[in-house]
Amino acid sequence: MNRRNVVKLLGALPVSWWLGRASAQTATVKFSELYGRVTVRGVEYSSKLKSLSGQKVTMSGYMAPPLKPKLDFFVLTREPMSTCPFCTTAADWPADIVLVIMPDGKELEPSVRGLTVTGRLDIGVKKDDETGFVSLVRLYADRVQSA
Repeated sequence: MNRRNVVKLLGALPVSWWLGRASAQTATVKFSELYGRVTVRGVEYSSKLKSLSGQKVTMSGYMAPPLKPKLDFFVLTREPMSTCPFCTTAADWPADIVLVIMPDGKELEPSVRGLTVTGRLDIGVKKDDETGFVSLVRLYADRVQSA
């Protein structure tokens, strides 16, 4: 098959095929898929999470109550939280939280609605120099939208 025939063939594919191909490149991660197991040494990342580290993923959840009115980062949780996680002890935090870091210069308004975040997944213990916040899972957001 020559190049012209391949181009014709690809051009004849339905739009749904192209949309499916684009969305196939962004994996969806659920909170239940973050960790494989919990041991006395702590949590172990799931094989899915390890395989997606550094790649673009999508997660849905809720914004934990923030400390300030404009946000350049926030905590994504499985369920809505009634109290600010920064205002309680670490023991009160759910184990499966994800730190979402907004792109430079972008800020977000606090929200109580469900959110869908698409961005680059980063795993491993990391302490933010500016805030002192320690996280195990981070999403460097490209897009945050209401779910």
